[in-house]
Amino acid sequence: MTKLLSGKVALVTGGSRGIGTASALALADLGADVAISYSASEDRAMSVVSDMERKTVRAKAFKADQADSAQVAALVADVYREFGRLDILVANAGVFEAGAIDISDTAALDRMHAVNVTGVIAAIRAASQVIDEGGRIITMSSTSAVRVGAPGLADYSSTKAAIAGYVKGAARDLGPKRITVNALAIGPVETEMNPDSGPFANWLKSVTALGRYAQPEEIAAVVAFLASPAASYITGSVIAVDGGVGA
Repeated sequence: MTKLLSGKVALVTGGSRGIGTASALALADLGADVAISYSASEDRAMSVVSDMERKTVRAKAFKADQADSAQVAALVADVYREFGRLDILVANAGVFEAGAIDISDTAALDRMHAVNVTGVIAAIRAASQVIDEGGRIITMSSTSAVRVGAPGLADYSSTKAAIAGYVKGAARDLGPKRITVNALAIGPVETEMNPDSGPFANWLKSVTALGRYAQPEEIAAVVAFLASPAASYITGSVIAVDGGVGA
């Protein structure tokens, strides 16, 4: 496989599972040295690091709580200090919790906004200060940002809509440095957070043209493309990778 990203350094937040793990491995396949962050499972993070090191790249895991903006900024600084540069940020870490809007307890909403919005913005802001000219920033939105088709998704959707809007402004701000900023509007993906046996599974499959959940590797393939030289003229985009949800 051509090592299109040899000499580059990537940070993948939430890299110890699901789409984050698949993205980290895909970038390592292209020759990038990769740092991942995790919040709880050190053993799983170290397993991902070992898998990347077997691809003959440099890899390291860093613990950071995505809900704490100070920790996110420190994470970016630590990665830059450890690797000496940063070229690619995949702001992947996120949480999901369904809930009706008529409940008085806002703890889940507050947590989702802290992780999915404030934490992602903190990562992008910190990375924008150190990423070299021509770098890449990629984050995760959702088809639910524009299409809420089931009850209980309004709060989660609000977080992903915020990110869809943010990347457009960030792309303008970072354009002069040729740093591209894009988001993936993903549909149903088979992960621990959203198993294909979950409460929304049958509905999600029914409204998806392909009639199935994606595998994390299918999302990671688009992450790898956006990180590659081939995507140098794509920025400010929210790219649907959703199997045709609502098609």
